[in-house]
Parts: sequence; structure tokens; C-alpha cells
Amino acid sequence: MVFLVAQYWPPSPRPPLGILATIERHDALSAIDHLIIVPGHAIWKGSSIAQRLDDDEWILEPYQRGGARVAAFFKHILAGAELAREDENSLLIFTGGQTRPSSTTTEAESYMRLALLSDVLPTDVPSQVLRATTENYALDSYQNLLFSVARFHEYTGRYPKHITVVGYEMKRRRFTELHRTALRWFPDRFHYIGIDAEGDEAVAAREGERVNGFLPYTVDAYGCHGLLLSKRRSRNPFIRYHSYYSSSPELGDLLNWCPGPDEGGQTAIFAGPLPWDYT
Repeated sequence: MVFLVAQYWPPSPRPPLGILATIERHDALSAIDHLIIVPGHAIWKGSSIAQRLDDDEWILEPYQRGGARVAAFFKHILAGAELAREDENSLLIFTGGQTRPSSTTTEAESYMRLALLSDVLPTDVPSQVLRATTENYALDSYQNLLFSVARFHEYTGRYPKHITVVGYEMKRRRFTELHRTALRWFPDRFHYIGIDAEGDEAVAAREGERVNGFLPYTVDAYGCHGLLLSKRRSRNPFIRYHSYYSSSPELGDLLNWCPGPDEGGQTAIFAGPLPWDYT
């Protein structure tokens, strides 16, 4: 028997002093205002970049095997890294949690490790500060976006002015029409670069995205009910939870927002104050 316990705490007003004492941000981060997000879709367990396109070097869902999806994952990594190298005011964030019971790492950490071994990550030339990091807790695409914004603040001490997401082309509408709207982010400051897997599976993948991704979010904007909530639970086998209530306290109410009948239904958009309302 499984018992599900829901508990809620108010957002912490600030990070604990014991944590703040360990943090020193380099001056090279002071001009960064562009968040580049690469959502993870699987976990790379390999150690040789020569085998990066081998399905057996990845922890994959059955539907991800035998096609061109692994190649698409690496193209996402390369595209995100190239964009970050071109913009010296950007921070690249790989996002994705420890979603597989057989893995000791997160999707984001595995992408970062593959990018490091491939020597493609952006570095601030004068300071040699690496302009890339991981977000290790997201369990779905909505959290990929929201948690990356929170991680950007955690890493730089400010919120981004521009956001670019590099992912599947078939997920463009999910991010640009649904998740961006759920965060009330500005359309003219949000960009999406889509790269789909090649080959015959592309048509079936697009239909799967429509049925299993886009449509569920049209009736559950924050992914916190029914089907979408069950997906999050299934992707959190190690019972991890994030630090963003304390490191990004301005987002606390949004992080907790799960609209139901009392708020106007499951698609009711969060109406409280957000840091980017004033930028």
C-alpha cells in the first residue's frame, strides 16, 4: 500500500545564513541576463563520446530506442552550447532530475558531462568562468522552464531578461503557448529552437506529443493534477526536492500554484506578483 502525504510550508524569506556563507559569485556573472535552457529527455551513462549515439550508452524509455532520438539529444546539447558561446551574456542550463530508478545521476548532470567531454561549453575568456550549469530537479517540461528560471536566480543572483529553450520542434507549442503563458513571461523575450529526431518515427512522435503532452497541459496548465501529477511522481523515485523556495523566494507562490475549482479551474493563470513584472 502506498500512502501519499501532501504538506505545504510558506516560502522562506531568504536562504539560511549557513548556506549564504558558502556562496561567492564571480564578477563575470554580473552581466548575464540571457537564460538558455536545454531540457533533458534521458540519462547518458557512457564515458566515451565516440559512443554517444549508441542506445546502450543511455538509459532510455522503450519508445526512445531504435530510432534517431539519441542523436537529437546530442544536437540539443550542441545547439544550446553554440548559442551560449555566441552570447557572452548568457548562461546555459541543462535541466532534468534523477528520473530513472537505475541511475545514480540526473538527466541534467549526464548532459553536462557529455558536453564537457565534447569540449563545447561556453567559458568567459578573461575569468575562465564556465557559463553553464545544471538544474537537477525538474520532472516535466513545465518544471524544466520554471525551475531553470529559479536556478538562474540561484546561480547569478538575478532573474533573466531573455529566455531561449532548445528542444524538440514538436514541443514548440507546448513551451511557447502553454508554459510561457503559465509563467506570464513576455512573448518578445522568449525564443524556441526546435530540433526533432530524423526518420520515420517523427510522425508518430508528433502525434504522441499532441496526445500525451500538449493536450493534457491545455486542461491542467501547471501539471499538478491527475495524469500529469502521476507522471511527476513516477519520475521522482529517489524522493528529491529542490531548494528554490529559499534560493528564489519571490517564486514561492508560483511554485505552490495548483489551481482548482476555488481558483477558477485547472487552467487559471497565476495572478500574483512575479519578479519579471517590473523589468
